[in-house]
Amino acid sequence: MFKFITGKPLWANILLGIGILLVLFFLFFQSLSWITRHDKTLPVPSVTGKSFEEAKKLLEGQGFEVEIQDTVYNDTAALLSVVKQFPNAETKVKMNRTVYLTINRDAAPDIDMPKLTGQSFRSAQITIQQQKLKLEDTIYAPYFARDLVLEQHYKGQPIKEGTKIPMGSGIVLVLGRGTGSELLEVPDLIGLTLNEAKTVLEANGFTTGTTQPQGADPNWFVYRQAPDHFTPNGNINRIRQGQIIDLWVQAEKPVRQMVDSAAAQP
Repeated sequence: MFKFITGKPLWANILLGIGILLVLFFLFFQSLSWITRHDKTLPVPSVTGKSFEEAKKLLEGQGFEVEIQDTVYNDTAALLSVVKQFPNAETKVKMNRTVYLTINRDAAPDIDMPKLTGQSFRSAQITIQQQKLKLEDTIYAPYFARDLVLEQHYKGQPIKEGTKIPMGSGIVLVLGRGTGSELLEVPDLIGLTLNEAKTVLEANGFTTGTTQPQGADPNWFVYRQAPDHFTPNGNINRIRQGQIIDLWVQAEKPVRQMVDSAAAQP
């Protein structure tokens, strides 16, 4: 073998070496596509909506690698299901390509309850949507401002802002009913306890305004109200539904002043 090589001129050996290298390069590039399966592509199957275990089994069974890219929470999707995949379904890729999956969490994460009281109903709806909560129901209560959020409830109880609740929870809003167009008789509250007066006002569609003195015992008695039950000329006073009635209370039950009904004008 060496005699064959050494027996030839140098230029011939150089040409021979170049030829051998060219053949080796040709064989290498021809085999490269076979080694890497460059011409072998497969469509990525759709696994969105399937459980992670089911998606992994399907993808790996077709020669793909699987990796979890992210986890999110979607209350409309099944827990631990695939909510997103990359590459998308039916995309043609090479075999052994990694498919990245976004998986729905196995439980809703906790978030801080936002402050909705004092907002308009529309603003509260936007906040609820942004915080990924649900508006479960609305309840109207006597108050002069229409659709103002008076209270926020969770599971039947008032809830303070900052309280941890699961994302997607249902929230109930108590809204102001506003003043109506119908004129209603102002109830006579003199002599009632503060608790009784508030109950009467709520039952008749009015709003309890300020109470003097502030922080008074709920069992104290109403001795003054504004607007009054009677007008200055003795007629029964009428105001719109939802309007505010302020109360003054004291520890002693007041002595009622009788109104001369004969003096009342029709």
